Amino acid sequence: MTARTPLLAALSLASFLAGCAAGPEYRHPDLPLAAQFSEARAPVGRGRVVTLADHVSWWKSFDDPVLEQLVVAGLAQNLDIAQARARLEQAKAGLTGAEAALLPIGAVTASGARGQQSLEDPMGRLLSASPNFNRWGKSFAADLGVGWELDVFGGLRNERDASLADYQASAAAVAAVRLAVASHVADLYLAIRGVQARLDIALQQLQVQNELSSKVELLFQHGLASDVQVQASQAELAQARSAVPLLQAALTGALNSMDVLLGVSPGTYRERLSTSAQIPATPRFTEAGAPADLLWRRPDLMAAERKLAAANARIGEAMSEYYPKFSLSALLGSASTGSAGHLFASDSSHMSGVLGLRWRLFDFKRIDAQIAQAKGQERERLAAYKLAVLRATEEVETALSDLANREQALEALAQGEQALGRALRSADAAFSTGAASRIDVLRAQESVLRLSDARAVAQTEAARAAVSTFKALGGGWQVARPLMASR
Repeated sequence: MTARTPLLAALSLASFLAGCAAGPEYRHPDLPLAAQFSEARAPVGRGRVVTLADHVSWWKSFDDPVLEQLVVAGLAQNLDIAQARARLEQAKAGLTGAEAALLPIGAVTASGARGQQSLEDPMGRLLSASPNFNRWGKSFAADLGVGWELDVFGGLRNERDASLADYQASAAAVAAVRLAVASHVADLYLAIRGVQARLDIALQQLQVQNELSSKVELLFQHGLASDVQVQASQAELAQARSAVPLLQAALTGALNSMDVLLGVSPGTYRERLSTSAQIPATPRFTEAGAPADLLWRRPDLMAAERKLAAANARIGEAMSEYYPKFSLSALLGSASTGSAGHLFASDSSHMSGVLGLRWRLFDFKRIDAQIAQAKGQERERLAAYKLAVLRATEEVETALSDLANREQALEALAQGEQALGRALRSADAAFSTGAASRIDVLRAQESVLRLSDARAVAQTEAARAAVSTFKALGGGWQVARPLMASR
């Protein structure tokens, strides 16, 4: 039997046992989900018709160039996204390290030394008695070492699978943060346009109430109005005045929040958004897909599922500790205590090969505890995944219902505003012929403006409900179904 026979036998055994990975095989959870959403109704909304294919860049469905620019800026500049990307880089580094652990490692070392021997220690006293003793000495060495842990029972492969799943979860988390940021930017933009619309209406209400109070005061001076009517008109005027600063404060706060969301100092985008613009129309949703589609469309669910896969792989990593660990190492080098020229001479060479074994034979109690902990973490991840799926379907159902009902409320308010508009025109016509007073016209204007304010609120909330629907359905990213870790 040659010196190579044990090494070849070890390699053959490692190859034979390469598929004997410890741990349970991962399978995607089979969750009972409804065939369709119960709140999926006929298309609602007044804007562009959108399908599931339009959800990737859903913010374009509002047909507002400023909104599109802000969302793009937010996706490029937001600091929450920057943190998520940094976490993704960390997960990628962990995956690279886990993959590298499966490969052999090698190291080259070299040294050269020159030293002087003490004459006062025992060795020096002994050598100094020898003829031709030289206190100065030289040594040279150069070695190539190679080592490889044979992953016979899959501990390293399970660690690699867990790191891969963690990396995929981090990638999905980046998409989840991007979706949240895009939704927040769109929601805040719609809120800003809504507050601006209400502020314009409030200024008109203040003007009407100011004129109305002056008219009532004039009638009171001529004995044609009571003190009660005067006090009531002044109270209405005070209420109209108080609405303006409150709306201005809300607008300033929303503009500052938008700047921080876009990763810039407060006030940066204020000038661009200071001019009032029309509240974007709510897109018309023609399809919402099925609840099962959320598993592959919502990045937060994808991240939760990948964390479950990582927990499953770590069970196998812990179970592999039941079995022995084999390693191979080899050393090839040369050493000389003479001159450097003798370093690579045949007599200076040395080599060795080692087959290593490590087995935690009397530590099974600790391994049992590690496996139990890993299984507990997997059960926790499974429960978290199931809960995330339930909450996702709940969010979709609530968003679809909220969108439909707010659109119905907006339609009713629009009809009422049209009716009051006709009443105002009739009052103007009666005033021009002397059949009605200026106060009658102002009262009609007040009613129209009050309903206009309610309609602006309803229109804003309907558009924001559309943003919530896009977010709940997982719009804003594309991903292929991941390949499950298999053995």
